[in-house]
Parts: sequence; structure tokens; C-alpha cells
Amino acid sequence: MNILLTHAYFLHEDEKELAIMKPYPPLGLQCISAYLEEKGYDNTVYDTTFSSFEAFTKHLQENPPQIIGIYTNLMTKLNVLRMMRWIKDQPSLADCKIILGGPEVRHHREAFVQHGADAIVFGEGEETMLELIQHFEGTGPATLSEIQGIAYPLVDGSIMVNVDRPLIKDLDQLPLPNRKKLDQTLYFKAWKERHGYSTITINTMRGCPYACKWCSRAVYGKSYRRRSPENVVNEILELKANYDFDKIWFVDDVFTINHKWLREFCRLMVEKRAVTPYEIISRADRMNDEILKILKESGCFRIWIGAESGSQTILDAMTRMVKVEQVAAMIKASQEHGIEAGTFIMLGYPGETEKDLKATLNYLIDADPDHYTLTVAYPIKGTPLYEEVENLFVEDLDWDSSTDRDIDFKRTYPRRYYDHAIHWIHHEINFHRILRANPLHYRLITSKMRSWKARLNMMAVRLMLS
Repeated sequence: MNILLTHAYFLHEDEKELAIMKPYPPLGLQCISAYLEEKGYDNTVYDTTFSSFEAFTKHLQENPPQIIGIYTNLMTKLNVLRMMRWIKDQPSLADCKIILGGPEVRHHREAFVQHGADAIVFGEGEETMLELIQHFEGTGPATLSEIQGIAYPLVDGSIMVNVDRPLIKDLDQLPLPNRKKLDQTLYFKAWKERHGYSTITINTMRGCPYACKWCSRAVYGKSYRRRSPENVVNEILELKANYDFDKIWFVDDVFTINHKWLREFCRLMVEKRAVTPYEIISRADRMNDEILKILKESGCFRIWIGAESGSQTILDAMTRMVKVEQVAAMIKASQEHGIEAGTFIMLGYPGETEKDLKATLNYLIDADPDHYTLTVAYPIKGTPLYEEVENLFVEDLDWDSSTDRDIDFKRTYPRRYYDHAIHWIHHEINFHRILRANPLHYRLITSKMRSWKARLNMMAVRLMLS
């Protein structure tokens, strides 16, 4: 059976992503590929990242698959729809079964089925994908109704949604990602040329036990399962033996949740001489001096500490369950341990006011992280934030030509106010960084003027409301 797995992300079609140039290989597809291969099902992974839509369609014409599995997230949704439309228009692919999985499909399954999907996989994909292949092959479940974790069309045009599949308990039983199916060197080269170092991704856990209102739990729910430290370190050793890379990016939501796990991980990294520079995401309330020391010893060079706001009022509204002071303290503590610190900031959250924005700016100035990101909040379907603002949407968007990132809702101030606020905060931070380094630097005036311009634009938007 000809099985093709792909993911619909075309880097060269996205100018913003090209400017950032931090592509990551589709780790989930590599996991499913490895699982299917272990069960005796050879498969092809078509990596679209450095390809084009034209090259992709040519591949399908020359190698028509019987089953195509497409990883679907918010960023790739529109390309997935484009892929499905093209496949459905090809007589030579009339018998090709389209299976969609990933974080975008659970809460839009009816729409994806109506647009041509033969099956939607929600939740973890390994076991479900195997059963679907066996069903279509005629060696597995006789009917789709027997397969947990899927949605599919019925003859009368309605959609059947089966019960969720139980989550896999022992992640150590899963094979390592099938990285040989992709050309990893393309990613190494892209990173090396733009950033001066190459990186590889590793996942040590699935799920997150926290309840931030804006965060999607579409795949793993509110779970927390983790591979053993030995399993992870062995993967690192295998990667170091087979690939030439400089750093590791652990894609886990909160790397430092379990301190006992982390201590054993550090011990094995040192003992097995696996220490490699790595980058993680964490929470301030799951960090302390001991943990920072452990992270440093095992190779951690950068920690992204979730904050999202410098206003405690907004953090509480998000159910972040952390204090602004904690985050600022852990940023400074990380730096004292010789680890770079980054933080994420989200503007335009429901209820955010001028006072909250100033608190966020002061937080960034005082904490002085090495890196920070600024975005305007948007609601992802299936999250508490989405439910909270659904009746406040500014306009009705066509589902098949937009994504949740395009949704705007009635905020304290219009969306463009927060767009200007991003520039204001950015230029103010830049001003204070220059001031610390050299109080007489000529760029101080430029930075302050740009800050004032952004501030005036914010004021203009507010005046138009009065």
C-alpha cells in the first residue's frame, strides 16, 4: 500500500517566516512514520518545508498514494484545504483516502470532512492511523465505527464522531521519530546560514497539566506523560552519532515540571557524556536555584519563561497561576546562572487597559530578558478564551479562507491600538537597553522618537473612540 505523510507548510510562500528563518521538521509526522514502519507499513514522508505546491502535486501525479495523511495546524490550514481541493480534482487520485490529523482538526472536524477529508484523527495519531490503514487495506477493523478517535462522513452526508482514543500511557514503548525520512541537513543549513548554528528538535513529554485560557489542548488534552530520562538521553546520543548539529530545541510545553525527572536527566547527560547546548520553555513556579544549576550542568543555554503579561490582573484573567514578580525573579536568576532568558508577551487580551500595558512595559524594563516576543492575542477554537469572546467577534469570516489568527474581537481598544502598542513597547525597550550600555549613544534619540510616534498613534486611536 502506498502511504504518504505530509504537512502543507511551504516556507517560501511565507515572507514573514522567510525573514525569521527558523524552520523545524514535522516531528509529529516523523513519530507516526516510525510507528507505522515498526508495525510493518512502509511509508513516504513528503516534506513540504523547502518544496513548493507545484513540486508536491507533481510528486502525487508520479507516485499516486492510496492513503495520504496530512498534519494540520492553524498555520497550515489553508494549504491543507488547497491540497484537498487539488486531490479531489484529479481522476488519477479518485481512490486516494485523505486523512487529516493535528491540533487544528478536532474543533473543525465537520468543516474539514465537508471539504473532502475521508477521516479526521483527533488526539494522538499513532494507533489511530495504523487502524485506519488496516481498515482501508481490508486487514483491520471492518467498519470505521470501530476505530476510536476519528470523525468521518456517512452516506447521507452527515458526520459521525467516534469516542476519543485513550492516551498512550508508556511513551518509552514508542519508536524514536523516523528522521531518516526527511533531509535533516536542509534544516541544519537554513539555521546555520541565518543564525550561525544548527539545531534539532526533541520531544520528551506530551500534554500540559496547566489551564491557561488561550492555550489549545486539542491533541493531548489536560494530560502530562513523559518519556524516561534514559530514553531521552539515549535518543540524544543516537542523534549525535548520526547528525552534525550544534544545539537542541526541546519542544515540551514546560520542561521543568518534574524535578525528580530533571535530576535524573542531568545525571545521565553528564554520566553518558551527552551534554549538548539546549533550549527549553518553562514556568517561573517550576524553577529555583537548584533547578537552574541542574539545567546549566546538563547543557541548557536558554530558557523561555512564560509570562504573557506584566500585569497581574491580566495574568489572573488568563489563569496563568503565576506572579509577575516570580517571572521577573527567575529571569534574573537564570541570567545569574549563565543561562539566557526569554519571555513571551501577549497584548490585547480581554480587559487589558492602558494601565496593564504600562505594567507590561515596566516588567520588561525591570526584568530585562535577553529575548522577548510580542504578539496580539487571538482566540483559538476550543479554548476558554474563544468561548469567552465568541460573541464579541468583529466580523464573520469565511471558514475556508481564514484561520483563527484572523479573528478580531471587541477589546478595550481597537486592534490597531495594540498593533501600535507593540511598536511602542519595542522602541521603549530598545531605548532602555541602549541607555544601559551607553548613555551618550546617538541612537537614544532615534529610539525615543520612534517610541513617541507609536505612543501618539495609540493616543489617536483612543481619541477616535471618544
